[in-house]
Amino acid sequence: MYTYHMKSILVVDDSRIMRNIVKNYFTEQKIPCQYIEAEDGVEALDILMKQPIDLVLLDWNMPKLSGIDFLKKVRAINKYIKLPIIMVTSESARYNVIEALKLGATDYIIKPINGKLFAEKISKVIF
Repeated sequence: MYTYHMKSILVVDDSRIMRNIVKNYFTEQKIPCQYIEAEDGVEALDILMKQPIDLVLLDWNMPKLSGIDFLKKVRAINKYIKLPIIMVTSESARYNVIEALKLGATDYIIKPINGKLFAEKISKVIF
């Protein structure tokens, strides 16, 4: 018998409004998830070390520890090499996208979020 595991999604953004927008996309897509929020990379790293996470949605520009620095730290830990991490950021320059992907981001979504594109990218990693 298959037991369903509810996905744990860590939403990392210093904007509470943006965290809520991201969570609302999951609700709209009827994807049952447990949401865990962090407002910076330091808090996100702490959460990641304490509990299992299935997906990280990560902003680039945050205080204390930026999204790109969080990405570098997480990818340096063997246990998290395959953890899906999607950058969700307003950093839209091509070199930013390339840098994030080279450092191990699974995918990249540019704000403002396009609902259809968001759903497509999430469905590739969450199921």
